[in-house]
Amino acid sequence: MATRTRTKAGVATTSLMEAVVERGNLMLAYQRVVENKGAAGVDQLAVSALKDHLKRHWPTIRTRLLAGAYQPQPVRRVDIPKPQGGVRTLGIPTVVDRLIQQALHQVLQPIFEPTFSEASYGFRPGRNAHQALRQARQYVAQGKRWVVDMDLEKFFDRVNHDLLMSKLAAKIGDARVLALIRRYLAAGMMADGLVTPRTEGTPQGGPLSPLLSNILLTDLDRELERRGHAFCRYADDCNIYVASERAGVGLLHGLTGFLEARLKLKVNAAKSAVARPWQRKFLGYSLTAHQKPKLRIATPSIQKLKEKVRVLLRGARGHSLATTIQTLNPVLRGWAAYFKLAETKRALEDGDGWIRHKLRCVLWRQWKRPYARARNLMHRGLTEERAWRSATNGRGPWWNASASHMHAAYPKSWFDHLGLVSLLDTVQRLQRPS
Repeated sequence: MATRTRTKAGVATTSLMEAVVERGNLMLAYQRVVENKGAAGVDQLAVSALKDHLKRHWPTIRTRLLAGAYQPQPVRRVDIPKPQGGVRTLGIPTVVDRLIQQALHQVLQPIFEPTFSEASYGFRPGRNAHQALRQARQYVAQGKRWVVDMDLEKFFDRVNHDLLMSKLAAKIGDARVLALIRRYLAAGMMADGLVTPRTEGTPQGGPLSPLLSNILLTDLDRELERRGHAFCRYADDCNIYVASERAGVGLLHGLTGFLEARLKLKVNAAKSAVARPWQRKFLGYSLTAHQKPKLRIATPSIQKLKEKVRVLLRGARGHSLATTIQTLNPVLRGWAAYFKLAETKRALEDGDGWIRHKLRCVLWRQWKRPYARARNLMHRGLTEERAWRSATNGRGPWWNASASHMHAAYPKSWFDHLGLVSLLDTVQRLQRPS
């Protein structure tokens, strides 16, 4: 006879599927799936059509889930280019499978959350990247001025299914839930109409993958704690802070062997390093080399923002600048909110200046002819002689966008009046005590 072990929340782990399909849990999962929006899966069912689909099909789906007979559909493969080269492969489940995974996540999270490390910050309630960054800065301030920046090679593609399932089975007594998770892990990946079966990995894109990654990597956390190390882990991004380069080199070598033997994971030697914290980036930030280090924005983070702005501005020629700014602002506001911990101004000032430069360039291109350029410059207060000299200088849009006549005609205050979000001003406002 099965033992009815219980979670902290009082749900018997031998009857978890009933908790998964319980109406309140499903309603919360539905709300989160709708809020997250997202692309359609292989069945092309949009999030907006989910409600009507469930009205017709949910009784059948629920019966199959309770019987342990539900079969997930393949995930849709989407390759996202990385800024430093290569691609990140996402697996987009159907919207129905996203709903079921979210419902599973809500039931499983309370079971596994108490087992996780204090040094784990990713995809956990009440924890975030900013907490990890503050802790990292504190470790460096305490004298641990070397970092083991460890990159796990294609982590989400390399997760060992048998190993992960054994860790799940240690806490879950419901065979239907275990079988369903195994099916989600093994569900094929579709690209160009062809489905490729999977024997390892838990592709990014589904609500369940972050929780599964934390469950697997808890063994790494416990090993680092056993050795007495100071570290911060956010999903598969792990930085360990040590007092000397020699200690870091030895630790990286030892962890490489541990991960391969215990978790069947490989450390990417080309991307991992033992270095000074100010020579590496962590969660988009880096540190200064001061005795009391400051958080600063890592250069690649600025480059990623610029690339995003370039993409948004490609279609700007046919729109007013006010409309273009309305399109840009949500991106700039979200970026500034994430980088509100920045304690140095340089990257923010440079970013603001570059964005205004791009927008002046948009204006110059929109004007097209010298007459329109001269007229607009005069309208903004330039003398007729200076406006015509500037409009007919024969230089390209990028040069003119940074020239004194465009700065004089369209200063920062003009962009402020149009409502353009300033990265520096937004970060400084967010940093003020409330």
